[in-house]
Amino acid sequence: METIRWNLKNNYLYNQKAIKGAAELLKSGSTVAFPTETVYGLGADATNAAAVSKIFEAKGRPQDNPLIAHVATKNQLTRVVDTYPPFVDKLIGVFAPGPLTFVLPSNGTCVENVTAGLSTIGVRIPDHPVACQLLTESDIPIAAPSANISGKPSPTTGNHVWADLQGKIAGILDAGPTGVGVESTVIDCTNEIPIILRPGGITKEQLETVVGSIMIDPTIAGDQPASPGMKYKHYSPEVPLWLVEGGYAKMQQIIDEEQKNDRRIGVIASTRTTQLLKVDNIIALGWGLPEIASHLYEALRTFKEGDVDIILCEAFPEEGIGQAIMNRLKKAASVYI
Repeated sequence: METIRWNLKNNYLYNQKAIKGAAELLKSGSTVAFPTETVYGLGADATNAAAVSKIFEAKGRPQDNPLIAHVATKNQLTRVVDTYPPFVDKLIGVFAPGPLTFVLPSNGTCVENVTAGLSTIGVRIPDHPVACQLLTESDIPIAAPSANISGKPSPTTGNHVWADLQGKIAGILDAGPTGVGVESTVIDCTNEIPIILRPGGITKEQLETVVGSIMIDPTIAGDQPASPGMKYKHYSPEVPLWLVEGGYAKMQQIIDEEQKNDRRIGVIASTRTTQLLKVDNIIALGWGLPEIASHLYEALRTFKEGDVDIILCEAFPEEGIGQAIMNRLKKAASVYI
């Protein structure tokens, strides 16, 4: 399959033509990758089972792993769900468009291979101009998991998508790097008290300022995650990843020990920690947790099998967006020290 790659520029007419072309592909039953404010998504018409099946085929994604439907507006959201509690309106008013996915009762508009046969559907309004224009132009709900080979780190640039899916999908709208860098927060809104099923770009503390009490699903820390994107192993780099608690001193000790055994070490850490470590192959993620989140997947994709034998990654505080960062790193890590 030939994959069309639209490199979006600061050119209104070209961009509008590209988005219109991508929307036509989606409406015809093809798959198109597009940027959101979190990561790139691989989209297909959520009302077309044959189209949605192409997502699973391209990604190698298990069929029982549900997908999130993306819509442009609250009006489009109401087309795919049944009634919902009043607090959802409050959350939409504050956080949508944005990196927040609402799990709500499905009205059956989206096909069963989107919901994996469940009675609920995850739906969100992305906060990215290209995604918004694409959803408005197509005027259909777009099912879109991350646009990568299943199990690999999620894509935050068009180059990541091209490397994974070129020749497997119909098109890519390449608008450069995304912003947030980790996926949306998924929140179950089917009960009186909302429950976070997956930490992400909107933090528990932010949600609590709007709706008060928020629960966190206990499976987030366990072995049986309840949310799309959490059931199977994800985010794994090519090289074994060791997640290290205890700060730079412990990381340096491990580096020294492993180098004595002739192992090539790559390191991913905050900028503060990288300035203290003595090692050649090192990636600084940034100073604060939001900056670290935005660079995380790029870093996980950087080290290749031929470059290093082990990647050491610093563990971060599980506060704010740090909860999402650590959730992803724990999924990616083969060793947690």
